[in-house]
Amino acid sequence: MDAPQLLLGALLFLLPAALLVRTRGKQRPRLPPGPPSLPLLGSVVWLTNTPSEIEPLLRRLFQRHGPVVALRMGVRLNVFVADRRLAHAALVEAGAALADRPALASAGFLGEGDATISRAGYGPVWRLLRRNLVAETLHPSRVRQFAPARAWVRRVLAEKLGEHSGGPDAPPPRVVETFQYAMFCLLVLMCFGERLDEPAVRDIAAAQREALIYRSRNMPVFAFLPAVTKHLFRARLDKARALRRRVDELFLPLIDARREYKNMKPGGQPRKETTFEHSYVDTLLDIKLHEDDGDRPLTDNEIILLCSEFLDAGTDTTSTGLQWIMAELVKNPAIQERLYNEIKAAADDDDKEEVSEEDVHKMPYLKAVVLEGLRKHPPAHFVLPHKAAEDMEIGGYLIPKGASVNFMVAEMSRDEREWRNPTEFSPERFLPGGDGEGVDVTGTKGIRMMPFGVGRRICAGIGVAMLHLEYFVANMVREFEWQEVPGHEVDFAEKNEFTVVMKKPLRPRLVPRRAHSTRTSTH
Repeated sequence: MDAPQLLLGALLFLLPAALLVRTRGKQRPRLPPGPPSLPLLGSVVWLTNTPSEIEPLLRRLFQRHGPVVALRMGVRLNVFVADRRLAHAALVEAGAALADRPALASAGFLGEGDATISRAGYGPVWRLLRRNLVAETLHPSRVRQFAPARAWVRRVLAEKLGEHSGGPDAPPPRVVETFQYAMFCLLVLMCFGERLDEPAVRDIAAAQREALIYRSRNMPVFAFLPAVTKHLFRARLDKARALRRRVDELFLPLIDARREYKNMKPGGQPRKETTFEHSYVDTLLDIKLHEDDGDRPLTDNEIILLCSEFLDAGTDTTSTGLQWIMAELVKNPAIQERLYNEIKAAADDDDKEEVSEEDVHKMPYLKAVVLEGLRKHPPAHFVLPHKAAEDMEIGGYLIPKGASVNFMVAEMSRDEREWRNPTEFSPERFLPGGDGEGVDVTGTKGIRMMPFGVGRRICAGIGVAMLHLEYFVANMVREFEWQEVPGHEVDFAEKNEFTVVMKKPLRPRLVPRRAHSTRTSTH
């Protein structure tokens, strides 16, 4: 065989090998592992599991497949991530790629679109709405303006809880209902600029909560074959629309009253004692969408949706967080006593009516208690889902464009590889020398816990949420000793509602610490 033939033979042998190596080198990463799927239905696990009970299913899948798993709901690919380092790489280092939101079929069926901060796509409308909320209502200067509102709600809370304080034979109250009412009082005032009486607040709270719980339990089904399920479950859509109409009926008069107040000429009727000088609705009435989005003000329907979002985001999460923290203080009286001693030292005067917001900033152990409550009992075990804007990788797996990606908040903050004794309630871990010292809940430098999410879609209200938790915990501990009641022992079992709540609500004995404590009229 001469040289040309040898060369040709070598080329014929090496070329396929080279192409194979090149092809392998360019192979795309595989999709995240998960259970097998059926066309249209999605993952076969939905034959025996429901989306409302997804967390135990995901734990089993993580044990089997590792920290990144995939489930299909209908034709949509849903990816779940349980590792904090992968979460940081995806949400912070590659934040723009996951800053979008998947569309909700149920929202479309209800005619709601995506005109809220939490659901809007990553674009100019979202930026406008979020910038407005952060700059005009949640900015520290605005938050300080609401200090009288917080003081009023603290008095409401103390009075409502005081009604149930008494001797050992007094029936222990379900305090979470009082927490929810008090937080609605505060958020309704911040939203509509009006201090409403108790029946009006309770009407709004009941309408909001019923709509919220109904949707969280009954609307996930529309993620499966929406073209079919919208006909099969039409009654659910009708019920959701009726609940929404009830909210509209309650909100529209308040919005109209605020519009009239804003348009009042100087020197007109004096402001009522119950009317606050600033409200979230004021800012929404001033918004004008960009030219590409209609060059128009927000509609009443859009304002109602944003008000609902504002109330939901600030009431359920805070009242849930308060219940978990107070339950831990009931179960751990030594921690409660240490916190009470810090409060007494910082407040400095037993005759003061309240622990002020300035006092709160001087209490490192209080902050540690709140952080430990959020670590062990994050009110939401998932962040809102993100949508991949482009093909990307997480943990070496392909996340195709359009896939939904979610992150396991509770799994990260309870990971025994990252936290010492994570099932214990130990605020000391957030003090100097503890394994949580210097933790940044914004996750900018690294994620250890993410109760408010991280990255570009982090909760806009993180600052005011921390203030509310610290302020109300401090005042409740100063006002009462929280004791466990035989027969109503603290049970940390969880239950999924809109947030993750105590399956068995907290029912403590409340012993007043200050006999001379002033009881102020609720309204």
